Order: sequence, then structure tokens, then C-alpha cells
Amino acid sequence: MAVTDFFAGEIATELIKYLLSIVKKSTLCRSSAENLITNINGLLPIIQEIKQTGVELPQIRQNQIDDFSKLLRDGYELAGKVLHSGRWNMYRNLQLARKMERLEKRVTRFMQVTMQAHVLADVHHVRFNMEQRFDVLEHRLKAIKIGVDDSGGGASGGGCLGEAVKRMEEDEKWFEDSFVNLGAGIELGKTKVKAMLMGEQDRGVFEICGIGGSGKTTLAKEICKDDQVKSYFKDRIFFFTVSQSPNVEHLRKMIWEKISGCNLHGYGYGEMLPQWNLQYQWNMKSASPVLLILDDVWSLSVLEPLIFKIPGCKILVVSRIKFPPSIIDCIYDLELLREDEAMSLFCHFAFGHNSFPRGFNQKLVKEVVDECEGLPLALKVIGSSLKGKPEMFWTSAKNRLSRSQPVCESHELQLLERMKLSIDCLPEKVRECFLDLGAFPEDKRIPLDVLINMWVELHDIDEEEAFHILVDLSDKNLLNLVKDARAGDMYTSYYEISVSQHDVLRDLAIHMSNHDEVNQRRRLVMPRRDTRLPKEWERNVDEPFHARVISVHTDQMGEMDWFRMDCPKAEVVILNFASSEYFLPPFLENIPKLRALIIINYSASNAVLHNMFVFSRLTNLRSLWFEKISVTHLSDSTNPLNNLRKISLMLCDMKNSLDESDIDLPGLFPQLSEFTMDHCINFNKLPSSICQLHKLKSLSITNCDSLNELPSDLGELQALQVLRIYACPHLKRLPPGIGHLVKLKYLDISQCVGLRCLPEAIGCCQNLEKIDMRECPQIESLPNALTFLESLRCVICDDEVFCQWKDVEKAVPGLSVQVAEECFTLDWLSQ
Repeated sequence: MAVTDFFAGEIATELIKYLLSIVKKSTLCRSSAENLITNINGLLPIIQEIKQTGVELPQIRQNQIDDFSKLLRDGYELAGKVLHSGRWNMYRNLQLARKMERLEKRVTRFMQVTMQAHVLADVHHVRFNMEQRFDVLEHRLKAIKIGVDDSGGGASGGGCLGEAVKRMEEDEKWFEDSFVNLGAGIELGKTKVKAMLMGEQDRGVFEICGIGGSGKTTLAKEICKDDQVKSYFKDRIFFFTVSQSPNVEHLRKMIWEKISGCNLHGYGYGEMLPQWNLQYQWNMKSASPVLLILDDVWSLSVLEPLIFKIPGCKILVVSRIKFPPSIIDCIYDLELLREDEAMSLFCHFAFGHNSFPRGFNQKLVKEVVDECEGLPLALKVIGSSLKGKPEMFWTSAKNRLSRSQPVCESHELQLLERMKLSIDCLPEKVRECFLDLGAFPEDKRIPLDVLINMWVELHDIDEEEAFHILVDLSDKNLLNLVKDARAGDMYTSYYEISVSQHDVLRDLAIHMSNHDEVNQRRRLVMPRRDTRLPKEWERNVDEPFHARVISVHTDQMGEMDWFRMDCPKAEVVILNFASSEYFLPPFLENIPKLRALIIINYSASNAVLHNMFVFSRLTNLRSLWFEKISVTHLSDSTNPLNNLRKISLMLCDMKNSLDESDIDLPGLFPQLSEFTMDHCINFNKLPSSICQLHKLKSLSITNCDSLNELPSDLGELQALQVLRIYACPHLKRLPPGIGHLVKLKYLDISQCVGLRCLPEAIGCCQNLEKIDMRECPQIESLPNALTFLESLRCVICDDEVFCQWKDVEKAVPGLSVQVAEECFTLDWLSQ
């Protein structure tokens, strides 16, 4: 973005408005905000003079002004985060306060030194002519490589995973860019949608309608990124995925909070929001324009409650269903790709460029493309499946495609049959892994740890092979890899990376899994959330179900909501629900081979589980995943889970159950090798018995605000290789016993803002390869013993201790010390 455009957009003025609000709201940031207001107010008259000039600056001064424009935009984004940060999130508020202090120092330095020495001397020469936009977050994400160490390798397939993410991002960017610029037909569609949204009426409901896989969502996302649309709505554009089985009231509350900026603290989960109250609140504000995009809407009954008829609010609905004129003001029917557009898209994924390779059978390629009927998703998936295949394989594919019926709006089943070709040609294990993806809810990110564990248990493969299958499916565009902004190296936990899938591909996985009779299926899956179990299951309970994977998706379930099921071959059970209480299914008692149990609660509050007695029967359980669950009274469990290897607790309320002194963790979980807690609350310390888990290799406690103490006997974990205590702000020290962790390879204490020092004993960790201690502001000095860490290869730290680490670097051959950019986000919590 050019600097003149920057100032013309009055970012400096808008920043001051934000800062004035911060002075009233935030005690932590008040001083920094006041100083920034003083400095920027002094700058505004100069900005006005700069806007009127027509003479270019010398390059050196131009570069300095460019840097300052970027600084002010960063400040504008930071101030917005401060204003929208809840008072309850003390850790995040502390982080933001420190960032405000740094912003103040940088602005002051520019005003007192650079600005006076250069810009003010020749202000009449200034004419900003930059051509690039500054987008710090996107730049940071593109710079990250997942799973790559110094030699280009990675652990457990991490390196190939990183390359897969990179390729996926490049392909997605090409797909989105080229989709909008493929030809006049597509460009015309984008123009029509923009005309609908930017018409004279101040509010309205509009729709993009088309068959599954035709590119509706891609077009909607391109509309979001369009500069004219962003300017028209002043960047107030909000995108929500609705899906087939949403919690409408929860979604309605989230939408209102976004478009109004008001937190509805007075309404509990599932409580109705009165329309008149929302209208009143909105009228109390200036009705600035806002665009709300509702993607993947499946029914009128879901759509109607999500429509807010308020001044300035325009709604774009994206759906396979054409809704009636009484609801929709204007509809754009998305047309399928024309022949030349389809050929260009297909060739990119089949050959790596937009045209035929020399010597290839063009007639055969055209016949295959014609069978895709102009559907972008079909062209993408089928093209990827044929990449690198011999001509004979192409001929077979063309013949099989030609046996399908024509694709049209009423024949989406035939679309699945066409795309089934890409799955049929996969190796058996890869095909089975793809079909497993249908067991997860639509439009939800799948934690990678869950998926890898599931494949390892089901298909008798190790983690490395599971990673390679994941990469293979990603390369064939059968799934998408989504990474956390901070994930990035060979020690990164899987839960910082997740998997997503297009709805049509999920439908395809379920369609292929449902060919057999219900009792004979290898996967027993509820395709969408319901209030009860499928009647088809209930009608067939007299015979055993031979499924190896069972996936249930319901609301609250009581004891009487379940019926008897005999599942002798089940090895993975996934329980998805949205409620504050949940009775575990009694049929778990009849699953002797169960190896992985995944329980995920999608409601706004933590759920209490009932019928915990079933765990006493799960003697072969190896992996347990709890998400948004209340965990109580671990000491009440008397039956050990002798085969359990992994426990993952995500967003759980521990109810101080870990503070109980009589917990016998090695007695309960004698084979435990990985223990992970992330964003868990209500526990102050880990029980001392955790130090007796002699087979524990990975201990990860992250984003746990209440943790203030680690066990003094932590050094007894002789098998421990990975210790991650990330973003635990109340932790004051590491126990001296850490020096006895002779096998420790990775230590992550980043964002532990209360941590005051590294213990001298850390020098005894002779196998330690990496330390991540970014954003630990109270650690101002380092122990001398660090020079004894001969295996240390990588340190990530802050500026404050960088020079001290550089001294250590001189004493430890092969050590690389890096200063990392700060990065944190809670955006993933809304997924």
C-alpha cells in the first residue's frame, strides 16, 4: 500500500481514536497510550502537508517513511487487540501491555531522531509511492517451515510434513488466484457478486448458489479479499461456516458479538437472544457498513435466525440450496467452468503448469477434462490423482469416468462417483486412511495428534508411515493441512497442526464407507449431529456391528438415550457432542479391542461425564483424548489402564483434581509415555507421583494459566525427552532436579513470563539439543553451566539475553542462537 494511501485512509487518526478508548479502559496500557497520543498528534499536521506535496523523497528517506507507515499500521492492529481483549485474560493483557510499551518506544525514537533529522528537514519533498501492502501476519506465516531441522530433516516425518504444508499453501494460493482470473466467465461472476453487495440499498441478503465442489466458498473468500469490497465495508467483513448441524443460538451469539462489538455476557449457552434487544443495541451505535458471510448453509430453518435486519448490515449466503425470494434479495447462480478454464485448472494439477506437456495425448486429456463437467473440485482432485501416471492409466480412468451419469444440480451422487475414481486408485492403506476422515464432524478441524494415533492403531503402521500417508493425501488434494502460527520444528506437538477437508470429500468418504450393510461396515458413522442415534443402527442391534471405527455426534445424552450395541471389532470410538453433561455409552463395556477413545465437546462450557465406570473395562485402551471436559476425582479410579500410552487433555477443567496428594499416577497408567495438557484450568501443580512414570517420554503443559509449581522430583523422569512448559505465566522457577533429565532433548519454557532464571543444574542435561525461551522477560542473566551443553544446537530467545547466548554460542560448537518474532493468537478457539 502506498504511503499516501496510508495517510489518506486516516490510519493515524483512527489509531488515536483507539488510543483514547484505551486510556479509558485499560489500566495496564494507559501510560503508553497517552504518550502515543501526544506523539501522533504532533505528527498529524505534517501528514497533511505531505499529502499536498508532489515531489519525491530521496530513497533513504523514502525507506524510513515506509518503515514508519508499517509501524503505525501495526500499532492500529495492536490497539484493536487491546480494546477487544477480555478483562479475564490477564496473561494476554500483560502481553499486550508489553507490546504497547515497545510500540511507544519505537514511535518516540522515530519522532525524536529519524523524523527530525530527515523528514522534517524536507517535508515538502515527500510523496509516498510504495506499491506493496504490509501484512505482518501473512509474512510471518509464510516464513515458517514445519518440521525442518538444520540439516533439512525432521523427526517422525516432520520434514516431509513441512514440505507438504508448503506445497499445499502454494497450490491453494494458485487455485484461489487462478480461479478468479481463469477467464471472462469467472471474472464476470465476481463482478456480479460485488455489484450485489455494493448496491445502493443499505442492507440486504444475497446468495451465491451452486453445486457442491463448484467453487462457491472460494469465490466468497475472494470477495472478502477484494480491495474494493474491503474499502466499501471498511474491513468489517466477517466469515462464518454454518455447516449441516450447527448450534444456531451459539452461532447467532457469536455473529452478533462480531458485528456489534458487544459481548453478550448476560446470556448463557443455548439461551435465546431477543431480536428487539439486538436492534436497540445496534441503534445505540453508528450504523457503519458490515458484510456478514454465511458459508455452507443447508436449510431455511437455520438461515432465518442468523439474519440480522439492521442498518448497514449486508449478508452473503453461500449454499447448494436456492433459498426463496422472501428471504434472498438477489441470487448469483455460480456457473461451471468453461472448456478453456477447466483445461487450464486441470493441467496445473495434472502436469504442474497450465497447458499440455509436449508429446502427451491431448485428445485423451481433453476427454478426461470433459468428464469433469467443469467442476473445479473434480478437476483438482482427479488431475492430482493422474499426475505422473502412464497413458494406459489415463485411458482406464477416462473409461471409468465415462460410465458415470452426467453431473448436474440434482445428481451430486454422480459427482461422488466420479471422484471415487481418485480414491480407488490409491494403495489400500492410503485409501483406508482417507475413508477414516469421514468419521470426523464436517467443517471442524481434526487435531493431527488424533488422526495420527487413529491410523497407527487401526492400520498397524508406525508414526513415520502415518506421516507419509498424510503427505500423500495432501499432495493429492484430498485433505488440507492447517498450521498454528507458532508451530514450526521437529519437536512441535501435533496438536499445533490440524487437518481440514472439503465437505464434498467428506461426503465421498462416507459414501464409500456405506456401501455395505450397516452391520458389516468397517466404519459406523453419524454423518451429522442429531439428538439421537440413527434408527438404522437401532433396527439392527440384534446382530453384532463389525465396524472398527464408531463415530457418534449428538447433543446431550442420558443413560436412557443409548441402546445396547455389540461391537466386538471396534478399535476406535469418537464421541462428538455439544452439551454440559454427557453419559458415556454403555456399549463401551462391550468393546474389548478398543485402543483409541476420542471425546470432544463442542459446546461453550466444559462437560461433566457420567458412567465413568466403563473405563474399568477398557483394558486394551492405548490412547485417550479429552477436549473441553471437566475432569474430577482421579483418585477414585482404582482399576489401572495397563496399556494406556497417551493422555491428551485439551481445554479441560481439572477441578483441582491434580492437587490431590493421594493420586497414584503410575498405578493408574503404568505404561504412559506421553502426557499433554493444553489450555486447561483449575490446577496449581502436578502431582508428585507423575515423577514415578518411568516410561514417560514427553510431558507437555501449555497455555495453563493456573500452574505455578512443578514437582521437585521432576529429575526422576529418566526417560523424558521432551519437556514443554509453554505459556504458563505463574510458574516462577524450574526445579533444580531438571539437571537429572539425562535423556532430555528439547526444553520449551517460552512465554513463561513469571519465570526468573534457568537453574544452574541445567548444564547437566548433556543430550539437550534445543531450548525455546522466547518472551521470558524476567530472565535477565544465564547460568555459566550452559557452556557444558555440548549437544545444544538451537536456542530461541529474546533480545534481552541474546548477547549472553552469543557468548555461549562461542563455547558450544554447532550452536545457533535466534531471536524470534512474537506470535500468539486465540483465533483457533473459534474453529
